[in-house]
Amino acid sequence: MEHETHNHHSENVKKDYTIPASIVIAAIIIVGAMMYKEGLKTGSGTQSANITEGFEAARSALEEAVLPSSGVILPVRWGSLGAKLVDAGAIDAQKFKALYTQQETLPKEYETLLSGNSADNLTITSDNAGHVLNLFWALGLANKNSILDSGEMVNPQYGGAQNFASTGGWTIAKGDAMEHYSKHPFVVLTAEQQALVDKMSRLIYRPCCNNATHFPDCNHGMAMLGFLELMASQGVSEADMYKAALAVNAYWFPDNYLTIAAYMQGKGIEWNKVDAKEILGVNYSSASGYQAIASKVTAPASSQGGSGCGVSAGQPAPTSAVRRQPSCGVN
Repeated sequence: MEHETHNHHSENVKKDYTIPASIVIAAIIIVGAMMYKEGLKTGSGTQSANITEGFEAARSALEEAVLPSSGVILPVRWGSLGAKLVDAGAIDAQKFKALYTQQETLPKEYETLLSGNSADNLTITSDNAGHVLNLFWALGLANKNSILDSGEMVNPQYGGAQNFASTGGWTIAKGDAMEHYSKHPFVVLTAEQQALVDKMSRLIYRPCCNNATHFPDCNHGMAMLGFLELMASQGVSEADMYKAALAVNAYWFPDNYLTIAAYMQGKGIEWNKVDAKEILGVNYSSASGYQAIASKVTAPASSQGGSGCGVSAGQPAPTSAVRRQPSCGVN
């Protein structure tokens, strides 16, 4: 499969993670026949009410399975990585805080993750998914790793690693983002851990493009790379790494994974029983794989949601000779 590339384009990384109702219309496939049959017993009015109630119940159950309202506890501790990123200049703390305080107060928990020392496991929720994305993005970009040094990002055909949304889009570092690209040994992996990250990064995709994490040309790809490195460094098992990666992807791309969950449910497989490695693969989680699944469930997902790939501070990034593929839209 040919690689797609994300060039710089302007977009706030603080996204709306609201789930469009159109995506979960697929739930009718699962409960519609049952509710229709029940409604016929008592007349058209009751039939309509039962179908509506059944649809809402199925939608809520599907959302709760894919995007638990209480969040998902991730198998990693952030520790003092935020402070290290700030000290190294990979994150300019003032720019970072300004990104959020223009519109809202930076959560106390996030303040700790940015500049303190957190001994607790990270938890991702619908509310903080953008915050977590930014932290992992900074880590993936700045952490010294051979995937960035010798992988697709530095392939001469793309004109340099600076030409991508994951690098030119990181506008809240001190200095240019490339001054921090694969420069800082925040997470040092053993040979075995590096081999695991390399293998998994080639198998985990994101629905905004057809690239695996090994080619982290957008913010989601770079963030996933950082997350994989962090999990591997803390001894998380391969199976648990896949499960956690799927949970994170779901919060970052809620539309897509609700649709995939409806598809799997239609096949008789509940979300908590899916093979995380399979779902993260090219047949489900790449842009082309997802579209093939979506075509079997309902209309393509709404452009609203967390699937765009863009810059963090909402500032115009430099132009690039690398063309952005239309499959990665701007929300």
